[in-house]
Amino acid sequence: MSIQKLSHLDERGRARMVDVGAKPVTERVAVAKGEVIMRPETLKLIQAGALKKGDVLSVAELAGVMAAKKTADLIPLCHPLALNQILVEIQPQPELPGVEITATARTSGKTGVEMEALTAVSVAALTVYDMAKAVEKTMQITHIRLVEKHGGQSGDVTNE
Repeated sequence: MSIQKLSHLDERGRARMVDVGAKPVTERVAVAKGEVIMRPETLKLIQAGALKKGDVLSVAELAGVMAAKKTADLIPLCHPLALNQILVEIQPQPELPGVEITATARTSGKTGVEMEALTAVSVAALTVYDMAKAVEKTMQITHIRLVEKHGGQSGDVTNE
């Protein structure tokens, strides 16, 4: 196995933002997923819209979209990107029990949108937790991961 140089470190080991100026603009897509595990009773309350804070799933989806747009403000070495689309979907999964969060980010740019998709999933999961914590503080945010990415010099990646 070859050792690759970390792109966010300079020759002296200091953190730096990668220069993407010479890279071509290409279509970029990234899909990330994660889950929030909870008691079956909590999931039923969320599905019924019976929590005091309101419609958990719609608010969490919107929070994920808003977070993706702020990724460069949260992750120090991320480039600010003009997103063509960010789609966040939260599906109840009784077999977990809990919810599965999927975020798809799209852009035409010089760098990928993996961090935007992962940020969207993370903040959507935190929003589910925040809105439902009054009824359950034992929820677990788990398995946040990149599922696939397309475009760019490193090519396509599919993890699931």
